[in-house]
Amino acid sequence: MGAIEELYRQYLLSSGVTTDSRRLKKGNIFFALKGENFDGNAYAAAALEDGAALAIIDNEEFNTVPGCLLVRDVLSSLHELATYHRKQLNIPVIGLTGTNGKTTTKELIYKVLSGKYDTHATAGNYNNHIGVPLTILGISELTEIAVVEMGANHIGEIALLCEIASPGYGLITNIGKAHLEGFGGYQGVIRAKTEMFDYLNKVGGTAFVNHDDEFLMSLAGRLKKLTYGTNPGADLRGQITSSIPFLEILWNRDGGSLQIPSQLYGDYNFENIMAAICVGMFFGVDPEDIVSAISEYIPDNNRSQVIKSKSNVIYMDAYNANPSSMTAAIIHFGKQSGDKKMLILGDMFELGEESAQEHQKVLDIIRKKFHRVMLIGPEFSDICRDEEFHIFKDTAEAAEWLQKHPVEDTSILVKGSRGITLENLLDHL
Repeated sequence: MGAIEELYRQYLLSSGVTTDSRRLKKGNIFFALKGENFDGNAYAAAALEDGAALAIIDNEEFNTVPGCLLVRDVLSSLHELATYHRKQLNIPVIGLTGTNGKTTTKELIYKVLSGKYDTHATAGNYNNHIGVPLTILGISELTEIAVVEMGANHIGEIALLCEIASPGYGLITNIGKAHLEGFGGYQGVIRAKTEMFDYLNKVGGTAFVNHDDEFLMSLAGRLKKLTYGTNPGADLRGQITSSIPFLEILWNRDGGSLQIPSQLYGDYNFENIMAAICVGMFFGVDPEDIVSAISEYIPDNNRSQVIKSKSNVIYMDAYNANPSSMTAAIIHFGKQSGDKKMLILGDMFELGEESAQEHQKVLDIIRKKFHRVMLIGPEFSDICRDEEFHIFKDTAEAAEWLQKHPVEDTSILVKGSRGITLENLLDHL
């Protein structure tokens, strides 16, 4: 028996895998990964004491207690185990990537498919080179279909994740400007995201494509595909009937149409809902069940949330931000009625040399259009000298200002990159 076969045998006997010794469950296999500020090898012995079935390590110095398995590289072993497990599974796997809307679309697809199948999906946005193999290793013998979210911040990462997850179906939500620093510019983003289509083309898979996005349609080329959107040529068609305060769409079907209310904010979520409908129909979910699943989905974790405080309505969309998602959120918010509309915007991260230029574009969009604007973070602080705006170096400084200048009876859009931690301002709104 080879090394991977033996490790797989141990995996089947275990209660699962983990890379975090603090979240270890009895019988887990602990993979001692290394990071910039930690070495998981140092926690192997403690993990075994706490009930781990096995500790995978790659530093011989820590191979001091029974239960350690020394390998060349722990991360590579995690990838190999997940890839091997995937090969044993005879279920559909849907791979999902894109610049904006990945997690919301994944959650919607999961809700829709769960009405008919035992569905396994990526937890949260755990979608990187560690999260994807852990997602695959979380698939059990009871699972009937899986939805795997894939994120990337450099070229080649989606290709790697596809080799591990082996999706037969795939979806790119959109391609915009994000992680420009790691990708080396927008062309790098395009190359990276289209690795999903490249993989599907190689294995003869099927793509779900937004027909309204001419660029995505051109990239999909001759791929076997099912399309969705507003265009008459789309296989699945719909339209927005209302977007304030929540998005409501009309889904056109042969012989009639279905109205779908949602609890999602922002007309930019239309394509995410349509993608979920498209996937659900392809896999035979009853249309009425699709409507129920989407209408019951409540966003969380600071994504497209509407939060009512004592006197304000807060549109919380601050899990992440890049130029395309920031622009879409501001434009949609600007369409709302009411005189007292306030923006609280945080820096957009990982834009490299284009950062100042992209932040300036945001300033150009918002000037003279809102009742009050707060800009938070070093990027906005460095480029903005406009007295029209309230500028703060961080959320702590902004919170202090809000305590002294209470905001009342106002609609507020909160949007920024995760690292700015704009959620810390909620108690002051």
